[in-house]
Amino acid sequence: MDSSIISSILFATIVAGTPLIIVALGQLIAEKSGVLNLGAEGMMAMGAIAGFAVTLHSGNPWLGVLAGMAAGAAMSLLFAVVVLTLMGNQVASGLALSILGIGLSAFIGKPYESEILPTVGAIRIPLLADLPIIGEALFAQQSLVYFSWALFAGILWFLYRSRAGLVLRAVGESPSSAHSIGYHAIRIRYLATIFGGAMAGIGGAFLSVFYTPLWVEGMVSGRGWIAIALVVFATWRPFRVLVGAYLFGCVMVVQLFVQGSGLEINIPSQLLSALPYLATIVVLVIISRDRNTVRLNAPVSLGQPFRPEA
Repeated sequence: MDSSIISSILFATIVAGTPLIIVALGQLIAEKSGVLNLGAEGMMAMGAIAGFAVTLHSGNPWLGVLAGMAAGAAMSLLFAVVVLTLMGNQVASGLALSILGIGLSAFIGKPYESEILPTVGAIRIPLLADLPIIGEALFAQQSLVYFSWALFAGILWFLYRSRAGLVLRAVGESPSSAHSIGYHAIRIRYLATIFGGAMAGIGGAFLSVFYTPLWVEGMVSGRGWIAIALVVFATWRPFRVLVGAYLFGCVMVVQLFVQGSGLEINIPSQLLSALPYLATIVVLVIISRDRNTVRLNAPVSLGQPFRPEA
């Protein structure tokens, strides 16, 4: 295979995996606090339309990213009020949030379906971007790709090297114990949930402002669900989230390359399009067989309600 083709596939894999990394890392933080939010698909959709609309009217993609982040955070705040203050069921509330976000974004986005944004240019790192094969893929990317790497490094440090990360994990393991020694478990869960929603909003804004860049109903295409699955696939470890996101991105890019290459293959295009999702299901099935690993890393209180005693 030609080196330019390899470089192109690597470049596209990194871009395709970027929104998954951002969203999955946000959900990882929320789940580490013990909150299971299944509304990532809806939060991404709201982030996508908010980011697109603000970028279109302002001409500034960074305002669009901030708008997407705010939309995702607002959706997650609504979820947090329902499940943390009103003690609603986390699974049912997350599913309702996802449905709400998908439907509301489709309604808001109707006037924007024929609009197209200017392409946001990449940031080239001198000298490094000229390296063979990996240069363009790693050092000539859009700014949110670099942001996803910085986010990964920051979360890795936060969880395992900071006192605040230790407190967050303690709340996820036993909120009653953390509360009994003076930590405000509900406040910590609120902050973690809102952070997860903000990252989902940025992931959605990346799709509509940087990746496409246009608004189409249903453009999230299940990425929110994949991001949630990635957290389980990664057994709640940031590095595995990174690997899993790029694995999914690679499968997606390769199937698009095969469909567009004109190769004579006797595989229906619908099956090729389903390959990324099938690969995710297969990996989750394999991971779930090792129950000890899942139990060892999963937050003990994940999905369980907590009401502090007065």
